[in-house]
Formats: sequence, structure tokens, C-alpha cells
Amino acid sequence: MRKMKYAVSIMLAALMCASCNLDIFPEMSYSQGNVDETIVDEETGTESQYSTRSDMESLRNSIYSSWLKSNVIQEGVLLDGMVYAECRADNAYGGNPGTPELMAIEANTQDSENKNVVRDWDYYQEAVHQANQIICNIDRIKETDPEMTEREWGQWKSEALILKSYALFLMSQIWGDIPVENVLPPDITEDNVEEVYPLYYPGRTPRAEVYEQLITDLTFACENAPDVNHSNKYLLSKAFAHGLLARVYAEKTAQEWNKVIEHWEIVESMGFKLVDDYAQMWAYDDNDAVRNTTESIFEVAWTDKASGHWIWMMYHRNAYNPDDSYSWIKWITPSRSLIAAYESEGDTERANASITYDKAGWSNYYPADAYAFMHKCPTNVSSIILMRLGEIYLLHAEALAMTGNLQKATEYVNKIRNRAGIEEYDQAFADQETAIDKILHERRLELAFEGFRFWDLVRHDRIKEVHDRMPQEDPYWQKRRAMTDDTILMPIPQAVLDNNPRLTQNNGY
Repeated sequence: MRKMKYAVSIMLAALMCASCNLDIFPEMSYSQGNVDETIVDEETGTESQYSTRSDMESLRNSIYSSWLKSNVIQEGVLLDGMVYAECRADNAYGGNPGTPELMAIEANTQDSENKNVVRDWDYYQEAVHQANQIICNIDRIKETDPEMTEREWGQWKSEALILKSYALFLMSQIWGDIPVENVLPPDITEDNVEEVYPLYYPGRTPRAEVYEQLITDLTFACENAPDVNHSNKYLLSKAFAHGLLARVYAEKTAQEWNKVIEHWEIVESMGFKLVDDYAQMWAYDDNDAVRNTTESIFEVAWTDKASGHWIWMMYHRNAYNPDDSYSWIKWITPSRSLIAAYESEGDTERANASITYDKAGWSNYYPADAYAFMHKCPTNVSSIILMRLGEIYLLHAEALAMTGNLQKATEYVNKIRNRAGIEEYDQAFADQETAIDKILHERRLELAFEGFRFWDLVRHDRIKEVHDRMPQEDPYWQKRRAMTDDTILMPIPQAVLDNNPRLTQNNGY
């Protein structure tokens, strides 16, 4: 578990008194007297250095200026998220055989010390902790600081709840039952250690209970988050909250397809439109990259080429500095299976936007003079799009198919195919199984390299068959350990288990 920011000294030996069992309470860094100048909530005992509206505003602003632009999003969500979603399915080879952690995840041989898995656990917990600095303080400050308005309270709390919910949702997909931090625990003393210790090191919350909390928190955000700003999609808005709720309700644990439809319809009513040209969402010119398209619902945006993001270098080149960091093998290499899927549909528009070919100094998967690269992050100021209308249309279609409305499901798929310039289906899907086959195929083409493929297949119990057949169909895939219900989930990092005896390892590891 990530140490709280205000923990600055090791546990005093005297704290571990005779009444405290070191097997239950191992040595830790949260010690008596280690928090300076704190405010104590008399009701909860929570200690905090935050006491004013200005404190909350600064924390809220830092979500956008720092946390969403940090490695939490770049490395944890985008890079490693694509490893989990694209390389564990059939869209991409891991890419760099010199990176054993990456290749192990593709081959389904990851263990509890895999560096990528370890860092992602820490990243998501970090995001939760950052959000909790607002969530756990803002109600008290609203009551004590008259300068905070009702609108500010609702919006800032909602933005923090959305960030936290997004992190917990990703954690629950990756690890299943997870510990959930909902309070900022008070400083540990010899008098309260048995009561407070579990707050620092919580056990695993069943996924169903995690989703119940997500539904509660996101429902609040749907009412109180900022309204959509069509000129600034870098905003944790009501639309993003409704969209996350729809994703939650599509998962097996909380599956209610009518709720998916309900929340998608709300998002669709908020003025978003499909862009005319699919490639426009990742386009750029000599001066800047495109952002805030009519289709984007939430994106993390950079605007300064001199200090943009670094994540582009993991996939191909930065179009504004093409020779920078182009001497080593890139990750997330498009698979021959995905390329064939585009070719079978004559789908050149989405293929060209998603995949590019270039000369390379390596030939691990393709000839060096025409190597395939993921192309949805072409510059260091290209936005990371985390939700857009194309995804919504196709999950809406999925929900319609699962509730028996095959005609309308077909219409939604055809909207996406029409935009891609490929042949529409001329009649409604014949049955539910056919509809899901077609929708998952369309999601693969539309959402390649956006972090959905593996989870789409898991949602319909198709991942094992797809995962296990790939090495037989394509010699460029590694030999894979067979996918099981257990190994769909990642292992809990060993260091986390060592630090928190209240946690248990996932089966299969």
C-alpha cells in the first residue's frame, strides 16, 4: 500500500507495545506524532493539513495540471493498459522482446513480481489517494469555510470521485477484488493502533461491493460534476461520469443492460457528434495536434510541444521531432490478425489511422523497410482520448442486442460503418449471437489501440478461445500459457502482500 504523503518517520519501537502482535502489525512508517500542523475531524478522527476552500481548489487544479498528466495516465493507463487489452488479445504483439515484463504479460506467464504489474498497482492506488485528499476533506471544509460555494463543493468533489472511480474500475478489471481506501486514517498512536491499522492496510473488497460504491459515487458525479464544455474536453464532466457508469453496468459483476442504455442515451443527448473523418481525432499539422473534436468526451490534453508528453516514444515517432528516441524496438506492434481484419472489410480509413509503416532498425515482426507501428499517438501533444462517441455507439449497440432490440443495434453499428466508408448491414442482425459477433468485430476495428479488446472478449466469455488459438495461427505470437478464469486477472504484487498480511493472492499465482 502506498505510504500516505504525510508519513515521514518510521514506526517508533515503543508503539509496538506488549499488547500488539508484530505478526498482525508489522513495522510501518505511520508513527505517533508524525503529522505536523494537522486539523482533526472530531467525528472521524481524520487528520489533515487542509482547512480552506483555497486548499481544495489547489488540489482540484492539480488533478488536471499534474496527476492526469503523470505516469498514472501515460504509463499506467495508456501504455500498460494497451498491453493488458491489446497484447493479451489478438490486436498487437508485445513488440519489444528485450522487455521481459512486457513479453510475459503477452504470453500469460506474468508473476507477482512483474514490474509492469507492480507499477500499475501503485499508480492506481496513487490516483485513489490523490482523489481522497479532496473527497475526505471537502465536506468538513464546506461547513467551516464560508467562501466555498455549493457549486464548487459539488463540482470539485465530483471530479475527485470520477478520478477515483476510474482508477478503481481499472483496478477491478485487472485484479478483481481489491482493497479500497475510503478514509484518510488518523495518526497511529499506542492507544489506537489496533483500530487504525486496518485503515492503512485494508483487506480486499469483493468486486460486487466495489461496483456498488462506483455506482453510488458516479451517481453523485452525474448530478454535480461540471457540465460538458465542447471547447475543452479535458474535463471530468457529467458526460464522463455517465459514460463510466455505463461501462460499470456492462461488466458481468454489475451487469444491467438497460442501465447501460439509459446512461449512454444521456451522454448522446449532450451534443456530441461523430467526426466526419475517423483519422481527424489523431490528426496534426505543422503547428499543433487536433484536440477537442466533436466526438471526444474526455481526453487528457497537452498544448506545449516543448514540454509535451513522452508516451509517443513507446509506439513510433514524434512527428515534430522524428529522429528522437527512434533507436530501440517499440511496443504494441500491430498484429497480422488485426491487419487482416481491416483488409477483409476493405477498411482502409480506420486501418490507416490506426497503423502506419516506416523504416526501422529492427525486424522482429515485419521487414525493417516496412515495419508496422501503432499510429494513434503521432506527436508529443496528441491527446490521450479516454472516452469518445464511437465507443458509446458500439456499447449502446451491444446493450440493445443483449436486450433483444436487434434492429436498433444494427442501426448503431451502421452509423460507425458508414463513417468508416465501408458497406453497411442491409438488414437487422438475425439473432443475438450474430449481433454480438458483429459488434465485437466492429469494436475491434473502431477501437483498436484504445484499450478495449481483451475486456470486450472477457465480457462475452470469448477471451480464452481467442487468446489460446493465436500462436497456432501466427508464428509471430509467442507460445502462450493457456488462459483460465484465474489468469484473466493479474497477480497481486508480492511486495504488496508482504506489506499487508490482510491481502490474499489471486488464484493461479
